[in-house]
Amino acid sequence: MQVKLASNVGSIKADLLIVGVFAQENIKDVLAESKLTISDKHLLDSLANMAAEEGFVGRAGQQLSLPTYDKAPFKRLFLVGLGNASEVTLSSFRKLGVQAAKRVIAIKGNSLSGKAKGSTSVSLCLRVARLKETKGKGKGQSKKADAVFSAAAALESIIEAWILSSFTFLKYKSTKDDDKESKKSDNLSITLNVQTDVESGIFKKVVEKAIAMASATNMARTLIAEPPSYMTPTRLAAEAQRIGTDNNLSVKILHPAQVEKLGMGALLGVAKGAKEPLRLIVLKYTAAKSKKTIGLIGKGITFDSGGLSLKTAVGMEHMKYDMAGAAAVLAAMQVIGQLKPNVSVLAVIASTENMPGSNALHPGDVLKSMNGKTIEVNNTDAEGRLILADAITYALREGVDELIDIATLTGAVVSALGRVAAGIMGSDQTLVDNVIASGKLCGEQFWQLPLFVEYKEGLKSDIADLKNAGSRGEAGSSSAAMFLKEFAEGKPWAHLDIAGVGWTERERDEICKGGTGFGARTLSNYVLSQGR
Repeated sequence: MQVKLASNVGSIKADLLIVGVFAQENIKDVLAESKLTISDKHLLDSLANMAAEEGFVGRAGQQLSLPTYDKAPFKRLFLVGLGNASEVTLSSFRKLGVQAAKRVIAIKGNSLSGKAKGSTSVSLCLRVARLKETKGKGKGQSKKADAVFSAAAALESIIEAWILSSFTFLKYKSTKDDDKESKKSDNLSITLNVQTDVESGIFKKVVEKAIAMASATNMARTLIAEPPSYMTPTRLAAEAQRIGTDNNLSVKILHPAQVEKLGMGALLGVAKGAKEPLRLIVLKYTAAKSKKTIGLIGKGITFDSGGLSLKTAVGMEHMKYDMAGAAAVLAAMQVIGQLKPNVSVLAVIASTENMPGSNALHPGDVLKSMNGKTIEVNNTDAEGRLILADAITYALREGVDELIDIATLTGAVVSALGRVAAGIMGSDQTLVDNVIASGKLCGEQFWQLPLFVEYKEGLKSDIADLKNAGSRGEAGSSSAAMFLKEFAEGKPWAHLDIAGVGWTERERDEICKGGTGFGARTLSNYVLSQGR
């Protein structure tokens, strides 16, 4: 996608002109404000009348495509309802981006069915200035009216959602047809001309960030979508090496013998039952004037059978996505390497399969972690916290100043929050608040869960320092986080449990079916906010 700043998109030759309309706005006034270049002066009235006849009133989610009969530079006018100005949020603009992408895909599909080739040209009139004028007026408006956001944030939301909603994974489809081909994001060659009040210097940075974030998230989705027989720890390490090479990051890949030498008994214990060898993946971005180093820790279980505490058939059906935390970290490092914030970042990904092989970890075994703490294993399906414990210790030994770990860690968080929000817990409230705020910018929602000291009682072992699973069926997410807190060694630390939001069975707005890539943009936003 190419995105260009234009002073008057209504005069640019394009396949489509997109205009967002707030509820109850006069369509003729909206079109006049958009400075459309129309050869037939009656067309303006005709478009407004057609919109009225179709019942278009700018209701949130409403859309209408109208022909211009070659009497304007653009072939079709696409009106998108944004809803009441007092209730418009960045989510409204993300929905606009999704609707625009789907409209362009439809245009591209029609071209493919006719065997026509070439790029699609689209113009967008971004009317956030009108939103600012409208908000705060009137007695009955929502309190949300006080939270006016910038045109830059709206533009970023549109572009991100546009690219995200165009994602498909067709690698293993044996039958290709025009409809599927039209939906492939790599077939969509788009020039997007934008009319907005964003300054040219800021515009360039916003576009660069939005494309980087969305593209990296789609890369994470691709990693998750691959079959577990392909996306093994070795392959995941190769992908990390590619990202590092492409973005000038330092990369270190540790093999089992090196991990054993470091004393990472928790990671080694989980890996015992798998034929595929483990990998500890380390990427480093070093900023010249950095005042701190942020540690990003990702869970990379490329397939989780549960080990000897075997999952049900249904329970392990989608367990290739148990490396979604690792995928999010890799995506964030790709963004960081491209945008180069003024803060250093160390990413550590512990990657293995959790399998019930002949040498598998037993319930009742005791493991010695890298920081010296011993762990009694009472559930081999609580393996994620074991490998994260050693990864956290490794990051601390490398000198990180704060830690964020991200993992598809517990089924309990799905029961608590569904597939709407991720759970977040931590030892530092400022860090937790900043991560939540970073997620809010891109529509990734978090809900803080408690870390009451009483949860530590359930982790006590009769024969070791800790058990890996606490009280059965009680406060599972908080109990898992309390286990991880034992390895943070007092450093500011936040834990993101994305088990519910990392995978979905249905498409919703820019969220794709399957692996969602959740967390990639939140982590990127957080790091970028620290590197200003």
